[in-house]
Amino acid sequence: MRRHDESGYIALLAVLILGAAATAIGLAILSIGADSQRSTLIEQQSRQARALAASCGQEALQLIHDNIAFSGTGNVSLGQGSCTYTITITAGTTRTITNVATVGNIVRKSQAYVTIGSSAISVSSWQETN
Repeated sequence: MRRHDESGYIALLAVLILGAAATAIGLAILSIGADSQRSTLIEQQSRQARALAASCGQEALQLIHDNIAFSGTGNVSLGQGSCTYTITITAGTTRTITNVATVGNIVRKSQAYVTIGSSAISVSSWQETN
């Protein structure tokens, strides 16, 4: 009879160990899925912020086109993000446009250097900054 009792304990112990291992594997899979979802959201917000910074720059270029003497700041809100642009007169016909876009916790910045000609506005540089 003792042998039968011992095999019951061994079976119970085996079930408990297998159950703990299955639970650990399940939790690891859930954790990986949650991390993947977070990464996807951050990537999406980063792309939206970059596009919003470009939109801010376009808005600033339009203001310079409409009034070549303009300098100052402005805001653009689009979707879940917002952007601030600053137009600075760096020389007589040269302007610097600085954009800061925020979507969620993601911040993207860009800067453009613009030269105003007699018949056109030209962008000599447009780059993302830190």
